Amino acid sequence: MTNKERVMLQMMEFDKGDPKRIQHFMKVYEFAHLIAEGENLDENTQDIVEVAAILHDIGIHPSEEKYGDCSGRHQEEEGPAYASTLLNELNCYTSEFIDRVCFLIGHHHTYAPIDGIDHQILIEADFLVNAYEDELYLSQNQTIENLRNRVFKTKTGTWLFDTMFL
Repeated sequence: MTNKERVMLQMMEFDKGDPKRIQHFMKVYEFAHLIAEGENLDENTQDIVEVAAILHDIGIHPSEEKYGDCSGRHQEEEGPAYASTLLNELNCYTSEFIDRVCFLIGHHHTYAPIDGIDHQILIEADFLVNAYEDELYLSQNQTIENLRNRVFKTKTGTWLFDTMFL
């Protein structure tokens, strides 16, 4: 079993009983993987973005318990500590790797400033899934095109967005 598969299983356990959240992070992971491959990332950066994609919403349940909501800001505040604990318990990643994953989790709803290609890819992968799950694609074409132009910077992410929604 790969380290990423171990992270996936731990995240499924963390979100146990919540198939919607599990389905969400699995889709974000796959889009992050596709975009990272399309953008020819080095292996370490690709691993970082993929692990961050798996764990990006780890702050949802703690936010709901602590604040009674799961706003993006609260997810970003609560998520990194839980992700750090999970990754450290697996004992298969360096502290630098874990720190970067936690940074991305702590900024996955922060669209500006973007801090690196891994951050951009996580934003795009999550947006692709949210656009479908929240039915943003049903809004007027001008609105969806404006969102695309504002959010997407990678060639691969833009192609995926256009292929699905335009």
